[in-house]
Amino acid sequence: MFLKNYKTFLFLLISVIVAYVIHQLIFYFFNIKHDVFYYSLEKLYGIFFLLSFIIVFILLLIKERNFDQLGMSFLLLTSSKMVVYYILLKPILNIKHYDIKTEKINFFVLFILFLTIETVVTIRLLNEKR
Repeated sequence: MFLKNYKTFLFLLISVIVAYVIHQLIFYFFNIKHDVFYYSLEKLYGIFFLLSFIIVFILLLIKERNFDQLGMSFLLLTSSKMVVYYILLKPILNIKHYDIKTEKINFFVLFILFLTIETVVTIRLLNEKR
């Protein structure tokens, strides 16, 4: 049991680290200045990772207690997380002193990336035999 949970969290951590390195390389090679962003890249990755970690942790608890509710719990947790992301995005949308197109794209790419990682983790949990 513990080893399976460990692998799940390790997959999450490695995925985030690889994505962060690729993200930094893209910013470097395309000469994108992200120091003017409202949220730093590290802060966004930290927030997104923390929320994903919490969701995966809760999903693992639900899997042990009531496996049949795992899919619906994932949908509920993801919907709740979207509210938090909207609250985070609101200040970015109100910025008027520079072009926020790149910053919005960056935010939504991160959202999709972390949603994909969480979906893969959930699919793996659902495919495991009890």
